[in-house]
Amino acid sequence: MKKRLVVLTGAGISAESGIKTFRDSDGLWEGHNVNDVATPEGWHKNPALVLDFYNQRRKQLREVAPNLGHQILAELEKDFEVHIITQNVDDLHERAGSSNVLHLHGELLKVRSTKNPNYILDWQDDLNFGDFDDNQNQLRPHIVWFGEEVPALDEAIKITQSADYFAVIGTSLQVYPAAGLIDFTSRETPIFYIDPKPIKIPNLRNPLEVIPEVASKGVAFLKEKLLNDLQ
Repeated sequence: MKKRLVVLTGAGISAESGIKTFRDSDGLWEGHNVNDVATPEGWHKNPALVLDFYNQRRKQLREVAPNLGHQILAELEKDFEVHIITQNVDDLHERAGSSNVLHLHGELLKVRSTKNPNYILDWQDDLNFGDFDDNQNQLRPHIVWFGEEVPALDEAIKITQSADYFAVIGTSLQVYPAAGLIDFTSRETPIFYIDPKPIKIPNLRNPLEVIPEVASKGVAFLKEKLLNDLQ
C-alpha cells in the first residue's frame, strides 16, 4: 500500500508557468478588479466583460505549459498515492500527468448552465452570448466566484482526512474555505508548507516543515524528503 500524499496548490505553482495571480497586484487580476470579473455581481452587471475575460484566460492557457513543480508532483505518483486539491482553474496539473486532481474553484476549460449547476460541458473555445444549454439557458464559465458555494469542498475534506502527508504549495492560506482544509488533517500528519513568503499558521497542531522556496524548487526538495522517509 502506497502512502497517501495530499497536496493543496494555489496560484503560486502556476505563476512559474506565466499565469498571473491577482494577489500579486493589489487586487487586480490581469488588469481587472476581481469584483468585476469573479463575482456573481460582476456577472449580472457586465456579463460581456466577464465572458471576454475568461475567453482571454482560456487563450492564455493554451500558450503556457506545466512547469517543474507540476511535473515533479506527477512523478511522485510512482511512489505515493497522490491527490491534488487545487484552487487553480487551469489544467496544468493534468497536462503534467497527475491523475487525481480536484478543482475547488472550477475549471477554465469547462462551462455550465446559468440555471442548472449540474449541466457542465468541456469547452475549449470562446464562450459567447447565445451559447445555451438544452433548455436555452445561457452558459457561463464553470468558475466558483467569490461569494459562491464550493461544491467540491466535502470531497476535499474527505481526501484531506486520509492524508499520510499533507503539502501546501503556492497558496496564501488566506482564501477560505480552502485554507481551512489543513484543520482536517490528523494530528500526526506532517505538514510541508512551500512558499517563498510563508505566513505563520495559527493554532497548528501538526508537525510542520516550512520550505521558503518557489514551487518548483520547493517541490523538488519535498520529493527528496518524502523518498528519504520511505527508506
